[in-house]
Amino acid sequence: MQAKSEGKAIVALESTIITHGMPYPQNLETAQEVENIIRRMGAVPATIAILKGQLTVGLTQHQLQYLANVKGVVKASRRDLAPVIASSQDGATTVAGTIIASELADIDVFVTGGIGGVHREGELTMDVSADLTELGRSRTLVVCSGVKSILDIGRTLEYLETHGVTVCAFGATDDFPAFYTTRSGHRAPHRAADAPHAARILHAARQLRLRSGVVVAVPVPQEYAMDENVIEESIQQALENAKKEGIQGKEVTPYILAAVAKATGGASLSTNIALIKNNAKVGADIAVEFQKLKNVSNARNSFNTGSSRNLGTRQFHTACNLRIETSDPGDKVGPFIKNENLTNPVLVIGGANVDRTYRITEDFVQVSTIK
Repeated sequence: MQAKSEGKAIVALESTIITHGMPYPQNLETAQEVENIIRRMGAVPATIAILKGQLTVGLTQHQLQYLANVKGVVKASRRDLAPVIASSQDGATTVAGTIIASELADIDVFVTGGIGGVHREGELTMDVSADLTELGRSRTLVVCSGVKSILDIGRTLEYLETHGVTVCAFGATDDFPAFYTTRSGHRAPHRAADAPHAARILHAARQLRLRSGVVVAVPVPQEYAMDENVIEESIQQALENAKKEGIQGKEVTPYILAAVAKATGGASLSTNIALIKNNAKVGADIAVEFQKLKNVSNARNSFNTGSSRNLGTRQFHTACNLRIETSDPGDKVGPFIKNENLTNPVLVIGGANVDRTYRITEDFVQVSTIK
């Protein structure tokens, strides 16, 4: 990928929002506008999908148009990726699927509308989104508008905590958003005040070699936020209808989103579009700030070791470790010097003089009596 080789900030985008989240032509228009927003913010968009069995990172305009119109696209999470690829099918990557592709492509920041979670009555059905387990074993920072309000947000936050996922509210408060609304009634355990702060959190996580992700929950812009009571009534009715019609598994979310859009006269769709565009701005800003931190770290590593290192690798200054050890008790030669590490690269600027000082401790002194 040219953007990666040039050291540019890249933002990953999922494709289920195109195939399953919105009707045509809003799906295509939104996808194109989101990519343009990211470009204007100084980053490179990379929409991810499976096209004819090929995992593709960074769709062209022609491919976006194809995906927005084609029928029968598989909603591809972790469990679906291999079968879809092996069968040469088209697949739209979910949050989990996009995280996997982002890791493969070494993309640090991923923008979406909302992540999946623990479904309502999940304690009975065990219906828990694979998005959560993927967040617990990836290093990706995911920018979203919290958890979709059709889910059990409290249990979702508990699940994320169990898997070590860092969850941050974005902005002035620690209120955890609920997709269509700015508040869910739950507080995020942490807060990222702005994009540079969020980038520093991701940078620190990489330095600590944490193998779990970061969620930055961005509230929908206030002018597009919906009434909590209206949304809850629509969701409850949609859930009842889904149960009657036998809608289960990964088909539940698109069914309920469509039902809520219909019940709200299309207002929820407008909110959905507004929040994903806003998330794109925030995500691109974070990606640009994080890329700056990576560039500084790589420059420091290059100076210290004579070669560029990826962020997250241990940073050691070169040193020759010499120590004196006693010889084998049966050996009459006496103490000897053992060099443990002469293979580390040494960076020399100009000339260098190396002085070695050997200290012999009392334990190593051999005493002989001359008669």
